[in-house]
Amino acid sequence: MTATVASHRKPRQHPLAALTGGSRSARTARTAATLALAGAATATGFDGTGQAAPQLTPAQVKERVHALYQEAEVATQSYDGAKEAADTAREELSRLQDEAARRTTELNAARSELGTMAASQYRSGGVDPTVRLLLSADPQRYLDGAAVLERAGSHQATAVAGYARRLGSVRQVQQRAEDTAHRLAETEAALKKHRVTIVHKLGAAEQLLNRLTAEQRQRMAGRSGAHGAGERRADRGTGRGDGLPDGARTGAGAAAAAAQAPDSRAARAVAFAYAALGKPYVWGATGPSAYDCSGLTQAAWRSGGVSLPRTTYTQISSGPRIDRSRLAPGDLVFFYSGISHVGIYIGDGKMIHAPHPGAPVRIAPIDQMPFAAATRPA
Repeated sequence: MTATVASHRKPRQHPLAALTGGSRSARTARTAATLALAGAATATGFDGTGQAAPQLTPAQVKERVHALYQEAEVATQSYDGAKEAADTAREELSRLQDEAARRTTELNAARSELGTMAASQYRSGGVDPTVRLLLSADPQRYLDGAAVLERAGSHQATAVAGYARRLGSVRQVQQRAEDTAHRLAETEAALKKHRVTIVHKLGAAEQLLNRLTAEQRQRMAGRSGAHGAGERRADRGTGRGDGLPDGARTGAGAAAAAAQAPDSRAARAVAFAYAALGKPYVWGATGPSAYDCSGLTQAAWRSGGVSLPRTTYTQISSGPRIDRSRLAPGDLVFFYSGISHVGIYIGDGKMIHAPHPGAPVRIAPIDQMPFAAATRPA
């Protein structure tokens, strides 16, 4: 039966097979289709979906890679903010769940008390208590019994009111917990979105870099990070060619910057930043083995006893704005119109920052990127 059905199927045909010969109209159609496919391939080539990628010069690759790193850093700051919000919501949800459990236990105790009262009234019989007291031959017993009844009624009313209050309280906490859980779910969805964006941007940058030779990549890294791996060692201190070991020069540079800091907290932040030189950039990282830009500044100032928020666009409001001409070691310097990058000023027009993937924490001039603002954490 299977073979019979198969024999009646039309043979599969390539979509362009009908255009490979035949009439003049067929040949015309074939030509139009070929031109259309060629145009589509050209239009999509840069995105990697066409047949051939455009040829870019090393300068063009550098410019595009820089743009992709910048876009990735914008997404990284959004990721950092969403992660902080998610962590806060997760802690709040846990607290609300504990509170709901505690209040539910209190509610159950109040319910049990009401049940005991109801059972006691049932066992006392169906006769109204007032009638039973009136039938008493002993007037004093009547008066004593009336007082007991009044107290019992007052206690019962209090118990009922307490139960109603606890019930409302439990429902409020449960509603807050539900709202928090909903907010957490939305934040985690945003986290996933930002993570995908970051990975996509960094992957695209790496694909572009792979078009370069090793020598071209090295030259580009040298130009884009003039104060990176090569010059970082010389710029760690106060001078060049002084014959000092790298470690001594680093200590001298840190000491000189700390001495110019406006207070001891800023001095400790600067010392922390110097100690982090050479550690890798990892987006979303807050140390101690790796950092992103705002993760480094947050950790540095934490060592000085100051708690900074997590992202660049919140750290900029962590203290008074400082004019560029009045910068002092320890100040936070921000870049780009979207405030997507931050570093720690160390004096002499330089900063320590975590640049981007593949570029470790390093010293760089603050005019290397578009300067936006500066803040002195308080």
